[in-house]
Amino acid sequence: MKKVIISRDELAFAWKLLWKMRHGKEKFDEKKFVKIGRDYLYNYAENNVEPLSPGRRAFLKGVLIGVGVVTVASALPILSVLNPQEVQLNNFPWIIIVDSNGTPIKASSVPINDPTIMLFQYPMLGDITFLLNMGDENNNPVSIPPTKVLIPQNGATYDFPGGVGPFKSIVAYSAICQHLGCAPPEIHFYPPKYFSAGGNVPNYLPSDAYQAALSAGAKSVIHCDCHGSTYDPWRGAGVLTGPTVRPLPYVQLYWDSNTDYIYAVSVNTKAPPIMDHPSDLEGAAYLDSYNKQTECGKLLLNKGEKPSDCYTQLQNDGNTFSGGS
Repeated sequence: MKKVIISRDELAFAWKLLWKMRHGKEKFDEKKFVKIGRDYLYNYAENNVEPLSPGRRAFLKGVLIGVGVVTVASALPILSVLNPQEVQLNNFPWIIIVDSNGTPIKASSVPINDPTIMLFQYPMLGDITFLLNMGDENNNPVSIPPTKVLIPQNGATYDFPGGVGPFKSIVAYSAICQHLGCAPPEIHFYPPKYFSAGGNVPNYLPSDAYQAALSAGAKSVIHCDCHGSTYDPWRGAGVLTGPTVRPLPYVQLYWDSNTDYIYAVSVNTKAPPIMDHPSDLEGAAYLDSYNKQTECGKLLLNKGEKPSDCYTQLQNDGNTFSGGS
């Protein structure tokens, strides 16, 4: 079976579809796929990834024709074709976080306790990461100190460096649950105003998660609705409740006080890698802005300057508490 050559944009779409097929809340039904054919795949992609443009439909149709997947009794052929060969970084890149216009994000502009799912990708394409500005019940910024994070899986620990920004309140954690890889909106941040016993329908917070957070002194949590894993964003996204046995990986941020810009600069290799990754230096594809020649080495931008490469866009994935997604 030959590999299908696809663009970076198609690769990102294929990566998301593959992830949902493997780990999504709605399982990919192979029997329905064989019985119904391509329409089932189209509907599955529409419901679990994104609305399908004519180009997306043509891409999926081309993949199906190319591998003859409709004629077989398993979805595995399409999984193998859509599963791209991984690429590797020599070093973690120095990547500035920008908005949809390519303008660098200022730390002072990141909302405190925002329930909106704000994501950027780092260090590779598809490695989605929460950007959080932590605060108390009155939405005052709170400094997040360095701490040691326990890995329940093996009893080892690693160092979390704490928050950055003018109040040392800004942190970044993987948005891919370390249990089975569920992604937003299934995993999301509960700010203090929503963090109460019983949760807030439809974003129900189980009592064990609530009690574990109270015991840990956490005023907010990151919770995965898929299977109930809960993480403590106040202490390096350590595990509060299972079934996960691994903390969420964190992205090391750098704050330039001269410009107020925020950079993603590394991932702790002593922490467990991002879900399904053999290493955080390996992934499905480089970021679109990654410069292979410079490898995106350390470079600080001047105030008002827009990057031409080595950037990652902060994207709004909706507020789960207001029905967005």
